[in-house]
Amino acid sequence: MKNLISLFKNKKVLIVGDVMVDRYLLGSVNRMSPEAPVPVVDFGSEENRLGGAANVALNVAALGAQPFLLSVVGKDRDGKLFQQLLRNNQLTKKGIISVASRPTTVKTRVMAASQHLLRIDRETKKEITRSVEDRLLKKARKVLTEHTISVVLFQDYNKGVLTKRIIRKISKMAADVNAPTVVDPKFDHFFEYKKVKLFKPNLKEVRQIVPFPVAINLKSLTEAAAFLEKKLKHSITMITLSEHGIFIKEDHLTEIIPTAPRIIADVCGAGDAVISVAALGIAAGLPISQIARISNDAGGKVCEKVGVVPITIQDLMAGIS
Repeated sequence: MKNLISLFKNKKVLIVGDVMVDRYLLGSVNRMSPEAPVPVVDFGSEENRLGGAANVALNVAALGAQPFLLSVVGKDRDGKLFQQLLRNNQLTKKGIISVASRPTTVKTRVMAASQHLLRIDRETKKEITRSVEDRLLKKARKVLTEHTISVVLFQDYNKGVLTKRIIRKISKMAADVNAPTVVDPKFDHFFEYKKVKLFKPNLKEVRQIVPFPVAINLKSLTEAAAFLEKKLKHSITMITLSEHGIFIKEDHLTEIIPTAPRIIADVCGAGDAVISVAALGIAAGLPISQIARISNDAGGKVCEKVGVVPITIQDLMAGIS
């Protein structure tokens, strides 16, 4: 298995989706407010990190592969900060489009003693315009033409970048160059991702979409996966089950991979780690059972850390025998 992981190093991954700045306001709590029954946070410091599809790009890079990130940010202070964070993390900003008509998505988390107290979101969910779509499609075509892309990854947060047209056009581009597609979907365009290689919703999303109850057992999850496959015609279903692990289905193979016991610090970023490892596993041609196990381990290891942080190749290798 360790030799198989080394295959990640040569892979090139096109990542298309919603990006954001993850902001952390760090402090301490020593008293309650006299004005309302809320804690008073004595501010200590501020941290800004890459989030959303940009965190997926960080994961892919940390695992030794080469990410090509395509997305849209605002032409604002946070958009400039986002691009500076890309440079700080040795990621190119060539695939990022700045648009004056929309803000950069920022998720601000207030933290005290590693405890998550509050989150404030500044964003728009309005879809990008036709002209911005055209610019994004041009960048996608350039990447797919100039590089041998091993896998195309759609990271959807329903913030407006992955429109129906973007999904369909880039899916067609990927098929034209025989690049497999991997999807981490959200509710709005759930059924637009047709004939992809791997489709990875979480259990909450599946329960919202499927018109019957879904329990955490092999029979029920298999029925849910069969329903999705009938609609989407994809090859592999991977459903993340939070603390219960990961369910996989490929043809007649079905399995639930349980999580290992862990001390959970923060679940933020776990899904990004799972889809990053899964995409690289698909690119490397690993069997789905192996992909699910290392993806599950990656998500678990991220949960042991505070905040949105990428999984590293060293983290991943440590869990493989």
